[in-house]
Amino acid sequence: MRGHLVRNTLLLALALALAAAVWWVVSEKPVAVDTARVSIGPMAVTVEEDGATRVKEVYRISSPVSGNVDRSLLEIGDPVKAGETVVATINPLEPSFIDERSRAEARARVEAARAAVDVARASLNQARSQLSLSQSDYERAQRLSRSNTIAESQLERARIDVELKKALVSSAEAQVELRLSELASARAMLIQPGDRALREPDDKCCVRLRAPIDGVVLDLAVKSEQVVTAGALLAEIGDPRDLEIVVDLLSSDAVRITAGSKALITGWGGDPIVATVHRIDPAGFTKVSALGIEEKRVNAVLDLDKGDPALGHGFQVRVQLEVWRSETAARVPIAALFREGSDWAVFAVEDGRAKLIRVEIGQMNNEMAEVLSGISDGQPVIVYPGDVIDDGTLVEPRRQG
Repeated sequence: MRGHLVRNTLLLALALALAAAVWWVVSEKPVAVDTARVSIGPMAVTVEEDGATRVKEVYRISSPVSGNVDRSLLEIGDPVKAGETVVATINPLEPSFIDERSRAEARARVEAARAAVDVARASLNQARSQLSLSQSDYERAQRLSRSNTIAESQLERARIDVELKKALVSSAEAQVELRLSELASARAMLIQPGDRALREPDDKCCVRLRAPIDGVVLDLAVKSEQVVTAGALLAEIGDPRDLEIVVDLLSSDAVRITAGSKALITGWGGDPIVATVHRIDPAGFTKVSALGIEEKRVNAVLDLDKGDPALGHGFQVRVQLEVWRSETAARVPIAALFREGSDWAVFAVEDGRAKLIRVEIGQMNNEMAEVLSGISDGQPVIVYPGDVIDDGTLVEPRRQG
């Protein structure tokens, strides 16, 4: 009797265990989920792009003439003073080489010019002799005229003859100067590079270009001695304490930003710096992205609210431009949103189950979205909902957001 009771007890226990196992298998189990809550608070939408610093007023010093520029005594970063610091010194160009035939022709022209000088000097001596003779005749005519020995007309002719001879002397002197100039020009044609002994001492001259402002040397386009043409860039000078930021934006983003908007400058190696949009350029340009796509870009120029001595000209920065801000926005994490047809939707947690709710979304940034309608403040929603979550699914929050 006792053995029969034990056997029945064991069978009953086994049946109960089997029933519990079947119930556990067929019963619904909650899915562990991460949750967050809809909250009211500040929210901002920004456009983030790479930018660069630049000096507001960069002075590009160019060569006004063609010549041979001396080796620069300045280095990049050296301070310069307006009107005093010599940025570049430009000397005259050396003459070009001439071949033997051209040299022979030039020498022949020199000999011809020298002979012409001799002829002109001989003509000058002849003119001076004729002037001396005319002056003697005029003086004699004056003495005879006082004794009424000759007529007044003869005296006048003698005076006029003296004037004519003086004019001939002046003409002969001018001819001598002309021939001497021609001789100098012919000799100059023989000058080769390095023939400095043939030059006159005062032929050496130069052009010294001085700094137009107080600042530092930002760049030296020409460092060593070399030949430059008129208009060639020699150096860039500016004041690195007067910086601005330039960033190229997609034209679709640029229309959302206005002058006076705030921006945050990061990614330059120091603490974030606040900047203000000074202007949006009125004209765009085409830029090819890293993916090879042509994009229409627009430059935005920003003024730093407070500079930093560590920042210099041409530094890379990351610019966050604010396009929208609200201090009392209803916010929901981006990770909680998904598409339900053409609408946005979330899974809210109500009575331990997931409930699909369609919501109307306003502004969005990288982390949060503005909820216009559909869900209330403080309601928990599921973030990163997987394929196992559906409307009505039993859920168990891992943590409360």
